[in-house]
Amino acid sequence: MNERIAFFCIPAHGHTNPMIPVAAELTKRGARVRFYSFVPFEEKIRSSGAEFISCDRFLGDLTKAEEAGLKRVSAAEMTIQDLRITKAMDSFLSEEFAEYQPQVIYSDSVCFWGKLSAARHKIPLVISTSTFAFNELSCRDIRNSPAELADLVLGLPRISRELKSMEKYGYHIRNAMTLIASGNDTDTVVYTSKGFQPCAESFSDHYLFAGPSIPKDFPLKPKPKRPLIYISMGTVINERPGFYRTCMQALGDLDADIILSCGNAVDPSSLEPLPENFRVFPSVDQKDVLSGASLFLSHCGMNSVSESLFFGVPLILFPQTNEQKAVAARVKERNAGVLLEEDSAEAIRSAALKILNVQSYTEAAQDCRSEFLACPGPAGAAEFILQAPHAGNGRDPLKELRNETGKAMSAYYLGDLLLVLALRFGLKVKPAWLFGVLGLLASPLLQKKLMDRNYRKRIRS
Repeated sequence: MNERIAFFCIPAHGHTNPMIPVAAELTKRGARVRFYSFVPFEEKIRSSGAEFISCDRFLGDLTKAEEAGLKRVSAAEMTIQDLRITKAMDSFLSEEFAEYQPQVIYSDSVCFWGKLSAARHKIPLVISTSTFAFNELSCRDIRNSPAELADLVLGLPRISRELKSMEKYGYHIRNAMTLIASGNDTDTVVYTSKGFQPCAESFSDHYLFAGPSIPKDFPLKPKPKRPLIYISMGTVINERPGFYRTCMQALGDLDADIILSCGNAVDPSSLEPLPENFRVFPSVDQKDVLSGASLFLSHCGMNSVSESLFFGVPLILFPQTNEQKAVAARVKERNAGVLLEEDSAEAIRSAALKILNVQSYTEAAQDCRSEFLACPGPAGAAEFILQAPHAGNGRDPLKELRNETGKAMSAYYLGDLLLVLALRFGLKVKPAWLFGVLGLLASPLLQKKLMDRNYRKRIRS
C-alpha cells in the first residue's frame, strides 16, 4: 500500500485527539500520513507513525482583543483567524501538494485551510467531525445567547472583508456558513454512534458514525472500593479556581476519592489546602482515569463525554458553550447524566449523590458503551478514508424532508393568501392584510413543526 493522505486540524486538543488513532490505523496498514498540525501535538502525532509538519509559523501575531476573542470561543474571531491562516498557508500548501501529491485530505470540520485546499487542488476530501454532525434538524439544541448573537452580528463586517480578500487567492466563498457546514454529499467521519447522534436518520450514507476514537480493547480498571470522581473543565475554558474550590467544598467530606484536573492556567498549589480525598493535577491521562471512575463532572466537550460513556461512566453536566450544551442535552436525554443547573456547592453535591445512589444513570451510560463498542471505530474510519471518494446510494434524506415540508408550506402560503383575499373582497374586512402578516410570522414555527413531524414519521416507518 502506498496511499498518501494529508491530515489537517486546528490547534485544539478536542479536535486533534480523535484523529490520532485514525492516523495510527492508516500507518499500520502501510499508508503514508502527513499530518499538518502544531508543536503541542507533535509528540502524539509522531507516535501514531504519521509525519509531523509544523504550521505554527502561519498562526500570526494576535492583538490583545483578538486573543481575548479566541479565549472566549468567539465564533466571529475564530472564523476570521482561520481565514487568515488559510491565506498565510496558501503558497506553502501548493508547494507541499505538488511534492507530496496526497490522494485524500482528511480535515477537521472547522479547519478551513484543509477543506479549502482540498477544493482548490481538486483532492478528495473526508471531514473529521469532533462533535455531532449538524444540520437544520440536529442543531436544534444549539441556541445562541444574546452576547453570542451580538458577537456574530458585530463581527460580520470583518468576516465579509476577510472573505473578499480570499478571492485573489482563488477561494470563492459565498458566505461563512458554507465553510462550516457539510452537506449530505460530503464524506464525513463522526466520532459517535448512530444511536447517540441526534437525528441520525437525516444523514446520508456519506456519513460514517465510527464511534469514539478509542481502541476497543482499551482495558477497564476494576472499580475501587469507594467511588472515584473525576473533575475536568477541559483544555480551553478551564481557568476556574473559584469553581474548583466550590467542588472541594461540595465533595470534600464525601466517602469518595476525587481527581481534579485544573489545567495549565491554574497552579495546583493555589488551591491548597486540599481535602484529604482530593488530588489535583494540571493534566492527567483522561482515558486512564475514566477507565476506573464512577462519575465524571465535565464541561461536556464531545471528546470528554465520548470517553466517559465509552467507559460506561455517567456524568454531571456543566456545559460552557452552545456546542457543549447540545452535547449535554443529548446525555440528559439518554439518562446518562444530571445537568448542573447552578455551580453552587449544594447543587454539585446533590448531583453527585443522585448519580452515585441511583443505578439507572450508570446503566444508561453502560448502554451507550455497548453502542460505541458496536461501531467500526478507528479501523473503520481508516478504511472509510482509504475508500474515498464514496459514490453513495444517491439518497439524501434531508433533501427529501425539505421537499415534503416545502410542498406543505406552499399549500399553507396559498391558503394564507386566499384567506386574506376572502376577508378583504368577500367580507369587506379592511385590515385583512394583518392576517397575512400574522400568517407569515407564524410560518417559521410551522415549518419547524412540519420538519419534525415528517422526520418522526420516517423513523416510525
